[in-house]
Amino acid sequence: MSSDASVAHEDWFQQEALARIFALLNQDGEEVRVVGGAVRNSLMGLPVTDTDLATSWAPEQVVARAEAAGIRAVPTGIDHGTVTLVIDGRGFEITTLRHDAETDGRRAKVVFGSDWQIDAERRDFTINALYAGQDGSVIDLVGGLEDIESRTVRFIGDADARIAEDYLRVLRYFRFYGHYGAGRPDAAALKACARARDKLGTLSSERVWKELKTLLKAQDPGRALLWMRQSGVLSKVLPESEKWGIDSIGPLIATETALDWEPDPMLRLMAMVPPDADRMRGLSARLKMSRVEADRLVKWAEAPVVAPTLAITALDRLLYRHGAGPLVDRIRLSLVSARSRTETDPSALTEAAGHSRHLARARGWERPVFPVAGADLIARGINPGPQMGARLAALEERWVESNFTLDKSALLDATD
Repeated sequence: MSSDASVAHEDWFQQEALARIFALLNQDGEEVRVVGGAVRNSLMGLPVTDTDLATSWAPEQVVARAEAAGIRAVPTGIDHGTVTLVIDGRGFEITTLRHDAETDGRRAKVVFGSDWQIDAERRDFTINALYAGQDGSVIDLVGGLEDIESRTVRFIGDADARIAEDYLRVLRYFRFYGHYGAGRPDAAALKACARARDKLGTLSSERVWKELKTLLKAQDPGRALLWMRQSGVLSKVLPESEKWGIDSIGPLIATETALDWEPDPMLRLMAMVPPDADRMRGLSARLKMSRVEADRLVKWAEAPVVAPTLAITALDRLLYRHGAGPLVDRIRLSLVSARSRTETDPSALTEAAGHSRHLARARGWERPVFPVAGADLIARGINPGPQMGARLAALEERWVESNFTLDKSALLDATD
């Protein structure tokens, strides 16, 4: 990639709010530059969602200058040099140039400075250390432009040293490789990640799950997961996958592409782990998943496998008992498995057709309302209590087995 690379003509760069920040902080011998993801994504032809900047001004000076100009300044991470300027309802993170004075692999004590080279060299990957000045020209101090061109994710300087500053960078490496890399991973990076895998246990569960989930959102995380497995990293953070494997990821990605499914990190996780409810409870607790995520994972594991030949009426009963969500997850993975075998197993085509029919039914299914309530039994002389609960449960089961056809009168007559 040419050394005269520029982002000057990008829509995000031409916004008035960004121009105000340049005008505010490019004064009195000090400077501000866009840094990181916005520059990287622009050069790779990818969407830009956030615009972060670096500056030689101290954070307190950024706050003072912003407030004097009528710009709201929020000290979102001022101890680490980060101030968020809010302009037209949008936040821009401004971080003072710095280097890590001390680090234990999880937290760092930073020292502010004014040296752009030192600031670039303290960052993680070359593709994340590109700056853009006020005129839009890209400033490359670490060889990031060449790596953008080849789609190489490479640590800046010594890979072991960069990882020792924050062991989360092991997972960040595979996440960035999954989203931006091509070809084989950088050999030095891969070896350094393998050497540091035992340190991953020192990280907070929330940080680990966040990185894993972001990787699983990639268009195709398959190659990254493969190299995570090869390096021993995957079994450290997701031991449930060790004997179950990642072999279903490729077919899942192919099915997503063919059937226009949105990438679903939770479904991709399900493809990698055993459908064992107790183990899924343990996994979700260990990674401190949200309640919604944990509930989905466990209910998927508890749901039955749906045979492709199952009658639609029988499927409706399963949907009522287990819920549509868990069965949709089960059926989707069964469909992926069938589609992956169609070239070698003629019967898989029939299986895939059955799963497709079931999937369409499950996605459009609306839960029917049980027509009998406790008040109906009280009117029949049945007192509230365990006996009523048992009667209601028995009636509901009878109603389900009738494929939801028995009406209230028929069900109540059965109580007499």
